[in-house]
Amino acid sequence: MSDDTADQDRQVQAPNRLRAILGGSAGNLVEWYDWFAYAAFSIYFAKVFFPAGDQTAQFMKTAAVFAVGFLARPVGAWLMGLYADRAGRRAALTLAVALMSLGSLIIAVTPGFDRIGAAAPAILLAARILQGLSVGGEYGASATYMSEMAGKRRRGFWSSFQYVTLIMGQLVAALVLVILQNTLTAEQLSAWGWRIPFYIGAALAVIVFWIRSGLEESQSFEKARAEGTPKGTTLAMFREHPREALAIIGLTAAGSLAFYAYTTYMLKFLTNTTGFSKATAGAVNLATLVGFMLVQPLFGWLSDQWGRRRMLVFAFGAGAILAWPIFTLVARANDPVMAFLLIFAALIVQSGYTSISAVVKAELYPAHVRALGVALPYALGNAVFGGTAEYVALWFKSIGLESGFYLYLAGMMAMGAVIAFSLRDSARHSRILED
Repeated sequence: MSDDTADQDRQVQAPNRLRAILGGSAGNLVEWYDWFAYAAFSIYFAKVFFPAGDQTAQFMKTAAVFAVGFLARPVGAWLMGLYADRAGRRAALTLAVALMSLGSLIIAVTPGFDRIGAAAPAILLAARILQGLSVGGEYGASATYMSEMAGKRRRGFWSSFQYVTLIMGQLVAALVLVILQNTLTAEQLSAWGWRIPFYIGAALAVIVFWIRSGLEESQSFEKARAEGTPKGTTLAMFREHPREALAIIGLTAAGSLAFYAYTTYMLKFLTNTTGFSKATAGAVNLATLVGFMLVQPLFGWLSDQWGRRRMLVFAFGAGAILAWPIFTLVARANDPVMAFLLIFAALIVQSGYTSISAVVKAELYPAHVRALGVALPYALGNAVFGGTAEYVALWFKSIGLESGFYLYLAGMMAMGAVIAFSLRDSARHSRILED
């Protein structure tokens, strides 16, 4: 009788689990679409907010604002992580997407430098800080929620959709870019067309706010609340789990640097270094993102079979070896197909990390401090290294030492491989106890 009841429970839980994964994924997609729309369209609105200087100087200024948005992410991660561990994962997810909608709307309606002067870049900066707070909270809450809802046997597979939707958000931003490039002139895009994606993002976020308000809470959080487990504090998290926090910072620093190097920065690299047109660079970027997104569940599934640690060592070790040759060959590429194959090869290797980024971090912590433990160390590593990827790369180019960035990336990936090798396999030692 108990076996029949258990089977029935699994049948009842399965659609709820799928609904939770899809609900969390939809919000994650919109969050990251809004975040990446800035990077995708900055090649058009850079001169609207920063009219002085040559193209590289304008790109550096928009990249600097992009980096400042990243610096706000640790604050958002800290606040939203505490909130998610106290009020619940669902409440944090709903608040995060509301903040992102507001930030996108502000960018969409802000006049340019020619109309309001220095107030224009100041407002742009404020909007990006608001979005940084939102995304900082989103990652930890969604990574925790989806990992807790995924189930033991397929946790790597299902939690990989956290990065599927992260990439899909970037993909949709790139797709909107390609569509607008083929329907508007370059002059129209630079004048007003770049505002369209931000209006789209604000509208989609309102829809997701409604979807997320209907999600059910995770069993891990409900159990911790029912047992009256004391909620973790920031100091307690670092004091009680220092090794886990430092490992997440290191893995995130290397993984985020590589991710932004091969995705958001690569769009500028293809135009500013390789010499492709903006339309061609956008098409190559779009194609690599599609392939990157599609392989995430495969690598997530492989981590359920082979373990998380092996996947991480592969991703960072091979990533360190390939960084220099990939960037060097892309810089010399004359054929867009060859550029695509090179970038996609790097992203396939990177998938060994990205597909399990969420679950590896969530499995390291107990439920009462899990959202904070995932969010804050991740945001710290991401802000310092991921958020500055474009700026550092452009700085190396500006001083005539562009290949210095390739060595920098390779060194960080090597560090990530050492950290991954030192960890226990989280799939076999997971602290997410509920199925």
